[in-house]
Amino acid sequence: MVFTNGVFDLLHPGHVDLLVAARALGDHLVVGINADESVRRLKGPARPVRTVADRAYVLGALDAVDAVVVFDEDTPLALIEALAPDVLVKGGDYTESTIVGAPQVRARGGRVVVVPLTEGQSTTAVLERIRGGGAAAGARGT
Repeated sequence: MVFTNGVFDLLHPGHVDLLVAARALGDHLVVGINADESVRRLKGPARPVRTVADRAYVLGALDAVDAVVVFDEDTPLALIEALAPDVLVKGGDYTESTIVGAPQVRARGGRVVVVPLTEGQSTTAVLERIRGGGAAAGARGT
């Protein structure tokens, strides 16, 4: 089982690339998404743009995704410990040392994989363009 997590607020090609790459690493892909209050704590009062129900629905409709699980905490550590995935995946804006749950997955003999970011794709950049801020330099995608 493969696990990844994030906000997945406005699904874009970078998200899809991450999810397809993650799914290719195992038989099942479980995606953890932050609950709305968790997103507000992490990203500010203007986020999320879409509700957790909308985000879960869109993710769950993708062929690459086998299950979506919502977590209320600011990190998915408790969820990772409960699911005990064989592979933990995050995007290229992380390193193994900054991925929550990496030590726990490694301790059980699992793998931690960092998938390169898709150039020019990020939710922050999309939101800045929508709000009239022009092209954004940010690369964080979830």
